[in-house]
Amino acid sequence: MADDKTAGVEASAISILKRAVELDNTKRFDESLTCYQEGVGLLMQVLKSVNDAGKRQRYRLKIEEYLARAEELKVFVKEEKEASKQHEQIHIEPDTTGHSYDSLFGRYLNQHVTAVEVEDPYIRSHHQVQNFLRLCELIVSRKSPVKTITLTTGRDDEMSRQQQQHQWLLAVGKSLQSRGIRLQIIYSDTLHDREIRLDTGWVIKIGRGLDIYKNCDKFSIGFCDMELRPCHETTVDIFHRKSMKSTCPS
Repeated sequence: MADDKTAGVEASAISILKRAVELDNTKRFDESLTCYQEGVGLLMQVLKSVNDAGKRQRYRLKIEEYLARAEELKVFVKEEKEASKQHEQIHIEPDTTGHSYDSLFGRYLNQHVTAVEVEDPYIRSHHQVQNFLRLCELIVSRKSPVKTITLTTGRDDEMSRQQQQHQWLLAVGKSLQSRGIRLQIIYSDTLHDREIRLDTGWVIKIGRGLDIYKNCDKFSIGFCDMELRPCHETTVDIFHRKSMKSTCPS
């Protein structure tokens, strides 16, 4: 009878922990954390009834693994809840420096970000595509587990420029692919918004989009290091989607 009870508890633990992993993978971290904690509690009950040394060791390792992930999520969920109440606004004055993409929003590209969406109607000319490339370099350098970058942008009216734009973006995509990241390119004739969305819920809205830097001579300080490049005037708003009040009826 006791064995049947233990088997039932074990089955429940496996089911709940499987659900925890599924929720974790779909970034439903609050629910995932609850399932991890409940599942680990059941596994601990099972461990008390196991006499086989090898099996006990396997259970301990699994419990440690799930507990470590639960603790990681617990910290992350707490930080996100606190941060999501805040709305950060950065006003960039004309000709000021110290505003690389990294210093502006690089801290949000953490170990939980797996997908990035960029909407900017003006990733068309050579320097605009280079700005997008700099964003991609930041994502790679941050070592976030990003698997997909989706760029939605506009096209130039002239066919030859459209072709050049597409070739440049394909080259960026090929380079990203060598790093294990897929670039999805979408062209839109009606796009007006300029924002970067992370699948952790953070939204970065830049008034000028990625094109915040002024032209710089190739032999001038600031040509390579964007932290030293003078900027155009613009405003950057950073907020979490959870902070936006829904207007839909409950």
